[in-house]
Amino acid sequence: MIAGSYAACMASPTVPAKGAAEHRLPQPLIDRLASHVVSDGTDSATIPSPFTGEPLATVPRSGAGDVRGAYERAREAQRAWAALPAGERVKPFLRLADALVDRRAEILDIIQLETGKARRHAMEEFLDVALCSLYYARRAPRLLKPKRRQGMVTGLTRVRELRHPKGVVALIAPWNYPFALGASDIAPALMAGNAVIHKPDTQTCLSSLWVLDLLVALGLPKDLWQIVVGEPAEIGDPLVENADYVSFTGSTRGGKAIAEKVAPRLVGYSLELGGKNPMIVLPDADVERTARGAVRACFTNAGQLCISIERLYVHEDIYDRFVPRFVELAKDMRLGAGLDFDADMGSLTHRRQLDAVTRHVDQAVKEGATVLAGGKARPDVGPLFYEPTILADVNGDMDLCANETFGPVVAVYKYRDEDEVVARANDTPYGLNASVWTKNPARARRLAARIQAGTVNINDGYGAAYASYDSPMGGMKQSGVGRRHGAEGLLKFTEVQTIASQHLMDLEPPAGIGYDKFADYMASGIKLMKKLHIK
Repeated sequence: MIAGSYAACMASPTVPAKGAAEHRLPQPLIDRLASHVVSDGTDSATIPSPFTGEPLATVPRSGAGDVRGAYERAREAQRAWAALPAGERVKPFLRLADALVDRRAEILDIIQLETGKARRHAMEEFLDVALCSLYYARRAPRLLKPKRRQGMVTGLTRVRELRHPKGVVALIAPWNYPFALGASDIAPALMAGNAVIHKPDTQTCLSSLWVLDLLVALGLPKDLWQIVVGEPAEIGDPLVENADYVSFTGSTRGGKAIAEKVAPRLVGYSLELGGKNPMIVLPDADVERTARGAVRACFTNAGQLCISIERLYVHEDIYDRFVPRFVELAKDMRLGAGLDFDADMGSLTHRRQLDAVTRHVDQAVKEGATVLAGGKARPDVGPLFYEPTILADVNGDMDLCANETFGPVVAVYKYRDEDEVVARANDTPYGLNASVWTKNPARARRLAARIQAGTVNINDGYGAAYASYDSPMGGMKQSGVGRRHGAEGLLKFTEVQTIASQHLMDLEPPAGIGYDKFADYMASGIKLMKKLHIK
């Protein structure tokens, strides 16, 4: 049966490749971007193109001494930056929105060439940086403004809450969404008055260097945002050991290592980590809309998205109508490496990711899983391409069942009732994202509240919650600590301070009144405050 399913699957169609020159960047651009890497120039790294396997760019590599020097310069720059009003600090980011739009084609090319993703998925990164930075640029002055708080004795105790920057933030960004998960987190950290030492993945550092180059041209002071490029074994310790706060997006294993590293210094951190995200299709869901939504939820960026769907639960009443349509749409997806919007899906980014996806799928098939679509690599398209893959009959003995695959692979399961599917959706150490599909949003909201995930999308896979920047986004359980977006996404980069002044009456008995009487008066005051609705 398994072999038959392979034979029945047509290979995903491809978009014809264009000339090799399309997959290159101008050398003057590479040289300008590379000049922003903090490095003594004694070592370098070559970045290969995922589309072709050929060298894309060579950039300097940072050493431990480079990182320590970056912190020294950052601390000096940060003091002057923090002294500016928040309204001044946001100005480069207000200019950024227009500059991004004007130079959109250039950054989309860079994102595609360093990651291998389709242009439509690179566009998501562009939109995230433009919209998220604009959100914070408009709101940072208000969020950071000193606030009056209720004092102990109304009118007599006056309290103000102040927000101070942490100092120098270490930000470690992943390779899968390097532009979005670098710049969109760095923007609020800088607006809050901090400096940032940023370590992108070496493979995908060009997009971060590009936006740094742009922001400096737009007025961001030098040394506030510095980029170091290198391997964790070489620069990881000085990067974390000198930080006043650490922001990390990556694997759960990596997040735990960082938490252990900073614990002795009691340094704060935020971690967005792995996910094994479920999608639940209720029996009344619109088959066509849901199937198309599932394609996007599962195969955006070739599944290399921490909030993408890897487990798809379909009610038994709709399973036989939904799954064939979902499979048909997956088989029709076009793979391609063009710098245009023609391809539905691009390449994986790293060889190790292709190996991991292949290992998960091959083991599942060997142990009894059924391939409904895809199931194999596509070296005819490019060295790291893998077909959109749908598997059925996946069980708990397979690595693919419980472990994050991080590729274009989803397992479909049939379920009978809501209690069952909620239990199965929550049966994971992860809790990052989830998706519910139905024609009844009220029912979906009730079900969503029972799912242990930081974000739950109704009739969407991930974008509705993620791109709602006024609301926090992050993980439960082993999917992370802290949140990005919303007020918390900026305020986490600050230290809060309370200043209280006491007026007219001291917090001790007046002359001539003993503590016993004073205690009676204070206790009676509590009842009076309740009666008068004084908070």
